Amino acid sequence: MNYFSSGFKLGILGGGQLGKMLLNETRKWDIQTIILDPSPDAPCKVGSHEFYVGDLMDFDTVYEFGKKVDILTIEIENINVQALRELEQEGKQVYPSASTLEIIQNKAKQKLFYVDHDLPTANFNRYAYKGEIETAITNSVLDFPFVWKSAQFGYDGRGVKIVKNENDLADLPNVECITEQLIDFKNELAVIVARSANGQVAAYPVVEMEFHPEANQVEYVLCPARISSEVAAKAESIALKTSAAYEHVGLLAVEMFQTQDDEILINEVAPRPHNSGHHTIESCYTSQFEQHLRAILGLPLGSSRNKVAGIMVNLVGDPEHEGDVVYHNIKMALDLEGVTPHIYGKKQTRPFRKMGHVTVVNEDISVAREIAEKVKNTIKVISE
Repeated sequence: MNYFSSGFKLGILGGGQLGKMLLNETRKWDIQTIILDPSPDAPCKVGSHEFYVGDLMDFDTVYEFGKKVDILTIEIENINVQALRELEQEGKQVYPSASTLEIIQNKAKQKLFYVDHDLPTANFNRYAYKGEIETAITNSVLDFPFVWKSAQFGYDGRGVKIVKNENDLADLPNVECITEQLIDFKNELAVIVARSANGQVAAYPVVEMEFHPEANQVEYVLCPARISSEVAAKAESIALKTSAAYEHVGLLAVEMFQTQDDEILINEVAPRPHNSGHHTIESCYTSQFEQHLRAILGLPLGSSRNKVAGIMVNLVGDPEHEGDVVYHNIKMALDLEGVTPHIYGKKQTRPFRKMGHVTVVNEDISVAREIAEKVKNTIKVISE
């Protein structure tokens, strides 16, 4: 099939910042794109050939959208899987597949998948509702502290809570969930693996993630990770094994813990471009977004090697502001060496909402980290 400057149509379910950055690559190649998103002001509205507003969890909406395109992909996991399965049965190419997405949408199914495929992960228990957790604590089956995760619809730190006592337990919603052993870890790491429709595989270098303590979302992503070569090799090996188990097509971001004993445990995965790979736009030979396109179109994968050390700094809404967004001091940040801002185009800010990111590149990861700290302290995302 001829994808370039042709009648080929790529459909993307979700129109957020990940889709917007994917469109930067499709526009370079003159590939037609059609977007579906629930928001009429989604970032992807600018840059796509066709833009539709609709509920991504509604069967008919997703099914009818899928029939308009030649290949269908995603930039968010919360999609109606039954509609994707019906499209696949009718011969539509859907990446990632409905079966892969169905497992990943549910954290309990994810954890069972790791157990079934002998993939290392933290010990866990599965509960249908909160009352089962209370019974487990009463019977000394479960002890404080532990990590609580909603089985579905958790995102960017939402749906995750460290439960230290009875008071924390009282605040939990009554939904299907898992509890995990609280891991004493040195680092949170991630590896993005690309698998193409023709079976080619490429892994990006291991990244190190630093999280905001209040919002529980990534604040900095550092590449290469400041870990030993032995730990890096172990993390990459587990990520490749995880990718092979899922048999996905496209990208799979594998988030992991490095324990105090240098063991690697899988936290969770995402079958799409990922926050942990934003630095690749400036720091790698092939960005994660171009690689995702290459993979789902069955084209040769590009080099995933670093050209230079890179750090991604998340720009999120100030916790004290909500409303029409204003970015302060971007000009000052641009005066710093190796800085490239990416503004997502969201018109409304709210506390800790992802509004953009900045990449800092430098030959020395330590210098890049110092500059990244200055960027974080300089740019302010506030409201009018």
